[in-house]
Amino acid sequence: MKRRSLLVLMSGVLVMSGCSEQSSEPETTEDGRVVLKGLMTKHPLTKDLSEMEWLQEAEERAGVEIEWEEVTADWDQKKGAMLAGGDIPDLIVGPNAITDADFAKFKGLFEDLSGHIDENAPNVQRMFEEKQELKELSTQAGGEIYGLPKYQRFWPETATRQFINQQWLDHLGLEQPTTWDELFTVLQAFKEQDANGNGDPNDEIAMDFSPVGTGGFGFFQPNVLLGSTGITLTDGSGQGTFVEEGEVKNFLVDDRYKQMIEFLHKCWKAGLINKEAFTQDYTKYQSVGRGQGETAKVGFTWGWELTDRFGNELAPQYTSVAPLKVTAGSSDEVSWSYDYNTLNYGTNFIQMSSATKDKEAAMKFINELYDPEVSLQVLFGSIGPNIAKEGEAYTILPPEEAEMDPGTWKWTSTWADHGPMYISDALDVTLGSDMQSVGSQTEAFQPALDAVDPEKDVFPGVFLKYSEEDNNTMSLNNTAIMNLAMANFSKWITKGGIDAEWESYVKELESMGLNQNTDIMQTYYDEFMSKQQ
Repeated sequence: MKRRSLLVLMSGVLVMSGCSEQSSEPETTEDGRVVLKGLMTKHPLTKDLSEMEWLQEAEERAGVEIEWEEVTADWDQKKGAMLAGGDIPDLIVGPNAITDADFAKFKGLFEDLSGHIDENAPNVQRMFEEKQELKELSTQAGGEIYGLPKYQRFWPETATRQFINQQWLDHLGLEQPTTWDELFTVLQAFKEQDANGNGDPNDEIAMDFSPVGTGGFGFFQPNVLLGSTGITLTDGSGQGTFVEEGEVKNFLVDDRYKQMIEFLHKCWKAGLINKEAFTQDYTKYQSVGRGQGETAKVGFTWGWELTDRFGNELAPQYTSVAPLKVTAGSSDEVSWSYDYNTLNYGTNFIQMSSATKDKEAAMKFINELYDPEVSLQVLFGSIGPNIAKEGEAYTILPPEEAEMDPGTWKWTSTWADHGPMYISDALDVTLGSDMQSVGSQTEAFQPALDAVDPEKDVFPGVFLKYSEEDNNTMSLNNTAIMNLAMANFSKWITKGGIDAEWESYVKELESMGLNQNTDIMQTYYDEFMSKQQ
């Protein structure tokens, strides 16, 4: 019996070995290119990847053909199931689509790229030599490189600007608000007095903001009002983390956050916030902001740039509004969201599966993306329709369709900010009209941004690399923390009740490990800052 069992077992091993040997050969096309599977978490506006000229050319130069899966929504849910099953594509592309915490939790799924760079990725090697910080933010505590970064160079200090319809103000004889109370009064007038002048007093949306996800805050959302209380958000502070005088804190349990929610509930109760603010997706948010023809629908909102938020036709109606004070007599020094690091730098924009059959071919494709000229096309679109090249100089072209704004043109045409890239500082680039106008639209926020102390008020999260143990701890804690915090954020704004529930809410978040996470981040923050001195 034992001998027979051994023979059966050996037979099974031989069969499995044969299958493994057969499946180790990569699939190729008729012209000899290696077939890879890729997944891209892209913007909802972005066209099919098969239509991107620069991408097809990059694949051809690398000798690969990539079968792309394109994900525009529900990535977190899809990712969880995919990682748990251990079946991932050869390449995953997107902004922190796979996080350091994922690398720690799902060990062995992703290839350590550090051993491939010298031989197969000279563009990546040159990037690391020219900007050492890019190598540092790509390298895990143990020296592994599982994900490669982005550097896009041109972006300003903040992603979010707040805009108000100046034409509505003029029509109603109102001044720009400077405090929360004044904003409330203006929003009431927008809602009740036919601010857009079309004869319908019920079609104005006084305030709107971009969709708030279950995993935390993003850009263009009302948490920027925390700047009114003196809190400096960093990179949007999606999970509440901020720094104040060198101390790492979390606004989710800060009384100033409670104060902001109470104000937003007051606005909601008065019907001043878009009733679909918590259910609309980003595409709907943008569409509503662009109104109907010459008729604007939104009075006060947040966004990146005027034409990007409102379209070419309505943009002239709007203007930037400086950060508000809470009250006229408030002694808090007004601040704003300081986002320079995450706008220009980014971690984990492309990863390779450890099961990829032809890792050399996959690495050659990755290397193509970090050629500065290719990277410029990753960000703005293909040379020809999107970018003009004359000698060694590049000019970002306006949209081919006159009615389209430059921001939409970029997001429609290419991977844009969602792609891995290295825009070398030496590259000679003339930017498009939207990027040139962002500077003037930021002037209202510049005094608040200038007052930010990068050494004492900015959390350098994008540059911190946590140990596997700390990553796992914070990731586990954050899942529970954000589920509770974001559910309460929407509930308290729409239904109220924060006064009665605040104390128990704070205790519950602390019991879920919020203070533990803050203590861990304080340690890494202190170590990082000591190295900068």
